[in-house]
Amino acid sequence: MSGAEAPPSTVGWENLARGAANLGVDDEEDVELRRELLSFRLGESPYAIPVERVREIVRMREITIVPRMPSWVLGVVALRGEVVQVVDLRMRLGLAPCEPSRRSRIIVLHGDDEAVTAILVDAVEAVLRIPEDSVSPASGSELGAVTELCEHGGEFVSLIDVDRVLEFCAGRS
Repeated sequence: MSGAEAPPSTVGWENLARGAANLGVDDEEDVELRRELLSFRLGESPYAIPVERVREIVRMREITIVPRMPSWVLGVVALRGEVVQVVDLRMRLGLAPCEPSRRSRIIVLHGDDEAVTAILVDAVEAVLRIPEDSVSPASGSELGAVTELCEHGGEFVSLIDVDRVLEFCAGRS
């Protein structure tokens, strides 16, 4: 492999990022407001979070368990010398736990207060550009983590309020 080629495992993520960066670049007629969302799966259900909250996406790795944490906090991982807490998003949303698979990913998120936390998801799918007027409020969520819904590809995508999901994590108020 030459120095210019990326390892096969990173090519897909680079293409995803490149595609997100190029969305709408040549589309001068498209002036409506749009949201950019990272879509992912928990089981068969699609979810999404705002792209601007995503710092990076990493493959599943060994998670060190931390005692006396809620069951939905899996533990911590080390990323380039930084200790990052990992939340099992399935459990946090009240879904049945599931063993991670080859498609499972850890999405590292950054907050306004420079805190870094990660969520474990079953699979990352794509970056979506959704017209603002196609997003509608959700109702009936006990936790309140799913605040909005939108349609994409013939199915409803639940938009997660990251701050609500992570508000009880250690180090967050």
